[in-house]
Amino acid sequence: MLPSDFFLPFGDRLNPENRWIKLAQLLPWAKVDQKYAKSFKKSFKGQRAVSVRMALGALIIQERLQLSDRETVEQIVENPYLQYFLGLPGYQETPPFHHSLMTHFRKRLGEAVIAEVNEWIAIEVAKQAEERSDDDEPTPPTTGGKSRRKRTKGEPDPNQGTLLLDATCAPADIAYPTDIALLNEAREKLEAIIDVLHAPHCGKRPKPRTYREKARESYLAIVKQRRIGSKALRRGIGKQLSFVRRDLRIIEELTSLTPLTHLSKRQYKDLLVIQELYRQQYAMYTTRSHQMVDHIVSIYQPHVRPIVRGKARAKVEFGAKVSVSLVNGFAFLERRQWDNFNEGVTLIESVEAYKARFGCYPKVVLADQIYRNRENRAYCKERGIRLSCPALGRPSRKADAGEMKRVARQDAGERNAIEGKFGEGKRKYGLGRIRARLDETSGAVIALQLLVMNLERRLRLLFFFIFQWFRKDVSQIKIGCVTVRSASPI
Repeated sequence: MLPSDFFLPFGDRLNPENRWIKLAQLLPWAKVDQKYAKSFKKSFKGQRAVSVRMALGALIIQERLQLSDRETVEQIVENPYLQYFLGLPGYQETPPFHHSLMTHFRKRLGEAVIAEVNEWIAIEVAKQAEERSDDDEPTPPTTGGKSRRKRTKGEPDPNQGTLLLDATCAPADIAYPTDIALLNEAREKLEAIIDVLHAPHCGKRPKPRTYREKARESYLAIVKQRRIGSKALRRGIGKQLSFVRRDLRIIEELTSLTPLTHLSKRQYKDLLVIQELYRQQYAMYTTRSHQMVDHIVSIYQPHVRPIVRGKARAKVEFGAKVSVSLVNGFAFLERRQWDNFNEGVTLIESVEAYKARFGCYPKVVLADQIYRNRENRAYCKERGIRLSCPALGRPSRKADAGEMKRVARQDAGERNAIEGKFGEGKRKYGLGRIRARLDETSGAVIALQLLVMNLERRLRLLFFFIFQWFRKDVSQIKIGCVTVRSASPI
């Protein structure tokens, strides 16, 4: 639908140069709808079905403007350009859907679907950049450095492009976890569960004693201190462990009288998490250790893990570790994992993914020191890929030390692009605090943020080539689905 066909009850027309109209023309809505419409199939009963475009468009709006679910729906109602972006035929004053459906959109689409849409967009732009390079059109640099593989004279280089690799942490929106705070929260939730299980027998049986007032006083006596000593902290953790152990024993006794079906889904899940949390905390308390496999740092989000990064700002972050590759300024999600992993093992799979996307291996791989292990060096050397690292062993006498330093300095400068992409995502698009609570929705949000960043870059390239159109004698230039025509050159 063209912007001029969008119905406005108060007259006038939409501005075709608006950013949301440009974004709507850049996205492959028909391709997305053709492949994923089965997940949003219509039903003759219940609520009216929502189209794929409206679901994906609402998620893009939310991440682009950094809004809550309720505020996203309010902004859609108030803005006709957002309604056009969602594919509505005209302006309407009623919400197109309830705000509670935003969570279902994230679940239904998922991380894999959004990542695939992201690849469609970035690969299409990369192919168009190659076509424009054949016509001497200005394009961002896609290659860098020289390959070490020897080729005969006149043989074309099969490797093309530059691949940038790095990993970062996407912190979850949780409070900074401490052992004593986690045990206190667990104790409070167990006390609420005891109240629910004892409610059917109120007045018939005496209520078990939980000593919740004493437990609260013991917790506050520790956390209110300005400087907590190690002995006092260990004593406080031991007391909280005893209170949690007592509550778990009481719940086990009450289950013989009241089944656990009286609990809500949230309470039943909390009970399972708390049992594992108590096991971990008791094991660390008895062994005087602070390390534990699959360490739980949040009861509400038990999938979140501590990621030791060693950064100056935060040595430990709590969230998902994300491995990202950058090609021609467009970001691709290579791996997302809650447990910490060595990002050096992702180089081979990232290079193979690059070949699957673009049909060839990259000419240069720019990565930091952790990627430069012997396995990765041998893999890149076998395929004629230059890895941004000095050769192993003593430098050759024939090697030019000044040239090696210049190449290393140039590689470090080009690799700053992916660091800047992480900074852009964390400052502007919410990558620094993932507000989704579930494992699957958190992955969808991370993929959405990369998709939004790529859309913004494509929009900037669109305006860049429009600017070049004004400066050159061209009659037509096509970028994606957007075509700009000129009757006479300017």
